[in-house]
Amino acid sequence: MDLKTQIRSVPDFPKPGILFYDITTLIGSPSGFAATIDALAAPYVGQGIDAVVGIESRGFILGAPVAERLGAGFIPMRKPGKLPSKAVRAEFALEYGTDALEVHEDAIRPGQRVLIVDDVLATGGTAQAAVSLVKQIGGTLHGLAFLIELPFLNGKAKLPGEQIFSVLQY
Repeated sequence: MDLKTQIRSVPDFPKPGILFYDITTLIGSPSGFAATIDALAAPYVGQGIDAVVGIESRGFILGAPVAERLGAGFIPMRKPGKLPSKAVRAEFALEYGTDALEVHEDAIRPGQRVLIVDDVLATGGTAQAAVSLVKQIGGTLHGLAFLIELPFLNGKAKLPGEQIFSVLQY
């Protein structure tokens, strides 16, 4: 299945000059959603992943079913102020502003093998913050998996030495 044909491109969202890849058209299709999860999970089957971190919000949509396919737990990494227990925080820059992520400080047990899943690797700031949080609370990062990578934004440069997998590139 050609997943790219099921992704809608939205110009000037969330601000002028940004071309947004809208995956709702892909995941709204049962076969498209299944193919997406299969593609994201396949490289990690049998790799001993203990937990999958999904980055709010589309990382939740993709990460939870990937975790289920891998027989792993799921850990939500959220925007500030949305977690009920004590959390750790990392701030980062986006191509169109700044933001922060939080995760419960006890979400990962020391040494757990963790896979981070998100929809897009763009400038790398969000992923870099997620990596920082996983390591800060004792996780062993196995890799990062993205549905879409935008190589022209060079997000991998913020993730030196990390194992990165992307299903699609634009």
